[in-house]
Amino acid sequence: MSEPFLKVEHLTKHYPLSAGFLKKPSLFVRAVEDVSFSVAAGETLCIVGESGCGKSTVARLLMRLVNPTGGRVLIDGTDIASLEKHELRAWRRRMQMVFQDPYSSLNPRLTAGQIITEPLENFEPLSGKQRNALAANLLEKVGLSSEMMHRLPSELSGGQRQRLGIARALSLEPSLIILDEAVSALDVSVQAQILNLLMDLQQEMGIAFVFISHDLGVVEHIGHRIAVMYLGRIVELATCEALFANPSHPYTEALIAAAPVPDPTRIRSATLVEGEVPSPINPPSGCAFHPRCPLAVERCRILVPPLVSMPDGRALACHVRAPDETMPALSSLPATLVNSTLV
Repeated sequence: MSEPFLKVEHLTKHYPLSAGFLKKPSLFVRAVEDVSFSVAAGETLCIVGESGCGKSTVARLLMRLVNPTGGRVLIDGTDIASLEKHELRAWRRRMQMVFQDPYSSLNPRLTAGQIITEPLENFEPLSGKQRNALAANLLEKVGLSSEMMHRLPSELSGGQRQRLGIARALSLEPSLIILDEAVSALDVSVQAQILNLLMDLQQEMGIAFVFISHDLGVVEHIGHRIAVMYLGRIVELATCEALFANPSHPYTEALIAAAPVPDPTRIRSATLVEGEVPSPINPPSGCAFHPRCPLAVERCRILVPPLVSMPDGRALACHVRAPDETMPALSSLPATLVNSTLV
């Protein structure tokens, strides 16, 4: 892969809870906590995890739909998280998003042609002939007939609407497209068509994808690398082949074990976790997964594990599977901290 087009460094997002008039909030929803990764041109990074782990918040932060609490989002070396609104406008052309719901993400009052050309008209004026040519070209690129440019979204099927959403994202010729559960609302056969379409477009145009999903089957098909998130943090980051062949983090093992297997004769793994995901308002101390982890030791309850580079190239945040020699010894920590954590 080439140099990273997108680089995320220590990205953090806390949502304050209301504390009343003129009072500072004392509680925060810790949606994203110290997330770092990179994506090269022509690469697909998939982000997976349970509902509420912060995947969609990461997508909104990458698009600057919400402002981060901390960290940086670098596009070609420029930190878009620190840009003013007028400076950010020029960067909007280079990053686009395809949303989860193909029914509510399209304006029902615009025709397919208008939906496709509207983003470009926000930056430069187009004649009627240019609009029609652009719409026809992009519709055909995503596998739809150019005659559909005069139809309303209500006249299209779910798969056709999602293709229309992809065509709209392509209208500005972006370098990065973020897809937030872009195929989860579609039938399995239509999912396969959309995924193959995305892979073909990436090979043709060299677009970088950040693909967010909870479906491991979809991720295994389209991803180059996979980031596994748990309660706002990345706990494992590896190539697709390495992650599915040999998952290292206990949470990753549990996710893969819980995925449906389309083979009734195949024996399923018993690596399942119990309990509920902790609240992001009051996350556990140390490793957030330790209350549900069968491998948890004393260190897991006290210290947050860093994301450590492993010899096989993956990054892992686990005191048991990836011990970090730079972490302080428990004996060097204040007794009050250790005792209060273990209560």
